[in-house]
Amino acid sequence: MSERKVAVLVAGSWGTALASVLADNAIQVALWSWSAEQVAELNATRKLSKFAFEHRIPDRVTAVHSLAEAVQVAEAIVIAAPTSAMLEISAQLATLVKPHQLIIHVAKGFEKQSLQRMSQVIATQIPQYDARRIVVLSGPSHAEEVILHKPTTVVVAAADIEASKQALALFFNENFRVYLNEDLIGVEIAGALKNIIALAAGMSDGLGLGDNAKAALVTRGLNEIVNLGVKLGGRKETFFGLAGLGDLLVTCGSLHSRNYRAGFMIGEGKQVDQDNKINGMVVEGINTTKAAYRLSREHGVSMPIVEQLYHVLFEGKQPRQAVYDLMTRDARIE
Repeated sequence: MSERKVAVLVAGSWGTALASVLADNAIQVALWSWSAEQVAELNATRKLSKFAFEHRIPDRVTAVHSLAEAVQVAEAIVIAAPTSAMLEISAQLATLVKPHQLIIHVAKGFEKQSLQRMSQVIATQIPQYDARRIVVLSGPSHAEEVILHKPTTVVVAAADIEASKQALALFFNENFRVYLNEDLIGVEIAGALKNIIALAAGMSDGLGLGDNAKAALVTRGLNEIVNLGVKLGGRKETFFGLAGLGDLLVTCGSLHSRNYRAGFMIGEGKQVDQDNKINGMVVEGINTTKAAYRLSREHGVSMPIVEQLYHVLFEGKQPRQAVYDLMTRDARIE
């Protein structure tokens, strides 16, 4: 029996961690990278110095620089790229992907121009592919812990439940537990919007506002996520599961979270670089804040935390003034 093969795009922190999970399950992984130097380093040393992972990357993971080579014999293609790269990568895959290959994405955000969810971006760019078989994998999962085999639980969702089951079978093991979820829309929206609240939580801590403030912020932030998510077609219960509350909790207080760290920096009066990155990794919550602000206005959903964070990130409002404006809004029933 021939060894199973999966392609993972790209060799970022999350892509590398997921490649290791697949390798632990006796799957041969082609890990694609834009960088020839990164490919050479991984294949020679079994490590990627950029991410300072302590764990040796398994031998079943082979880094490749050719996208065509990565996907040509894979039974599944895992897209672990930033949301900003999803259009480009999906367009390149359009001429390479075969109908039988399973597409799984793990990106958390919206396309900044069209405001499409990532599964919609993939479906638009690869129109010949059955969109019902596009799977999202999401949930509370820091790459830094996954690669060290620390217990992690996530969900997979797709319009076609059989596609979700295929994805589950690829990843499930004693360290990486996978649940099925039938709400693709809700899972994608929950994963995107929690990054906004993580930014705000980090900003609260950077300002030194204390535990009371952050608890209120996360709780009211979840309310905003639910209100917009349901309006966009997600199921309310999804936002209280792993993809929603679970991911929100892990992101709003961990130093592994680049969104939390970016918010903390802003609260301290520092600036995130012009590419919205920390240590070379994209802070997805920044562009997602702009997308959520637009969506909330288009759909008539009140999102005061998102609105104030938008003013801070894109209009130069001082964080302390944003806090004051949130605290002095008219009193209301919870």
